[in-house]
This record gives sequence, structure tokens and C-alpha cells, in this order.
Amino acid sequence: MAEQPNPIHSASLSKAGLKHGFFTREGGVSTGIHAGLNVGLGSEDKREHILENRNRVAAYFNQPAYHLTTPYQIHSPNALEVKTPWETDERPKVDALVTSNPDLVIGILTADCGPVLFADQENGIIGAAHAGWKGATSGVLENTIKSMEALGAKRQKITAVLGPTISQSAYEVGPEFVEHVTKLHQKNEKYFIASTRADHAMFDLPGYIVDRLNEADVETAWTGHCTYADEAKFFSYRRKTHRGEDDYGRQIAAISLNR
Repeated sequence: MAEQPNPIHSASLSKAGLKHGFFTREGGVSTGIHAGLNVGLGSEDKREHILENRNRVAAYFNQPAYHLTTPYQIHSPNALEVKTPWETDERPKVDALVTSNPDLVIGILTADCGPVLFADQENGIIGAAHAGWKGATSGVLENTIKSMEALGAKRQKITAVLGPTISQSAYEVGPEFVEHVTKLHQKNEKYFIASTRADHAMFDLPGYIVDRLNEADVETAWTGHCTYADEAKFFSYRRKTHRGEDDYGRQIAAISLNR
């Protein structure tokens, strides 16, 4: 693997006054099933490896590790304004962060769920959201946008980019999942196709997230990467489950107003 992080970028967020990255496994010090740039504080990886990996992410933004700010994610719809950084063991339990502080790097961790980075470059407001199916269906994306607006962002100026996410071809779900999501809205039926297993279906999480963002009237893009399919680049909770492995790493998507 590369010696330094080599994140994926979106042209939609590569603007003056912004720096961002959908980080892969490349450029980290972790080994074994966590090999690479594992930044998951909740993983069973060696603590010193996790902290060094986080140091490398912060250094990519020319910031000290203390300024890399991530939440304790719980698959909620909740977004929080960040004014100053916090200690890693004092992370608030939310799934989205917004800020106008140029000294902060805000990020969220994923291993199949959808990482979404937001920016209103003109008004100097950024956001980051962890959108698994629970968060996406319960409003984490819309709440991130509203929290940005509360800081002075303008919806028509916001760009939202979905990073590497598990694709429909790898996301099999059972009948209870299908029933729950389609009960939320009848149109959600379009995000499911038949699986090879009876009574199961394949769920299009990226398609669902992108549509929610489009319906929120923000400029939207997706990088197009599948976390399950590309083991060399991405950690995947579902791949870990299929293999019966004890643990898994997490990659980070992060954004800053400071170049």
C-alpha cells in the first residue's frame, strides 16, 4: 500500500477555500484485518496504530491531529454544529457535523454506509454526514442541510457528494427490511431488485441517498465506488460478516475550509 494517504476527490468539492478527501485504506500503518488507514476508534485495532492513522489524515489537511473532529456514530438522524475540537473519548453521539471554523477538519467514518460531504463554499459552511439506511431514511441528510442553513449557508449554494458506499449488487436484505423501507413511502419500492435467494432483495443505498439529496434541492454527486467490491481500497462491514472475521476497519471522509 501507499506510504501516505491517497484519498478520492470529487471535482464538485475541489474548489478554492476547500480541501476534502474520501480516504481509502492506502497510507496507513495498521496490519492484519485492519491493514491500512484504519481510523476507527471503536475497532479492536492497536490504539497506537489508529492514532497514527488519524495523525496522517490530519496532516493531509495541514492540521494537528487534535483538529480532526469525528463523532461517536449511532445511526441517528442528528446533526451537530462544531465550534471547537473535542477529545477522542468525549465524542458526542451524533451522525453529522457542520462547522464554519476553518481550523477544524470534520469527518465521519464508514465501512459500507454512505459518507456524504457538504459545502457551501461561498458562505464558508461545511458538513459531513454518516448515512446508513437508518440515518438516510430518518433524515440525517436533511438535518445536515438545515444545520448548515442555521449557520448561514444557502441551500442553492450547497454541494453534497456521496463517497464510497456499498452498492446494490452487494447489499442483500431480508423481507422485514423491504417491508419497513417501503412502508415509509411507496416510491421506495424502486430501490429494490430481486435477489437470488427467495424472499430477499438487493437494496440500492447509493441511489436512495442521491435521490434524497436531490429532493433536498442541493447539487449532488456520487464518486461511484463500492466498498464491498474493492477490498484493496476499502473496509467493509458486510464483507467482514460474510467471512466471519472478528472485526473490521473504518475509512474516513473528511473536509475542511482551510487549504
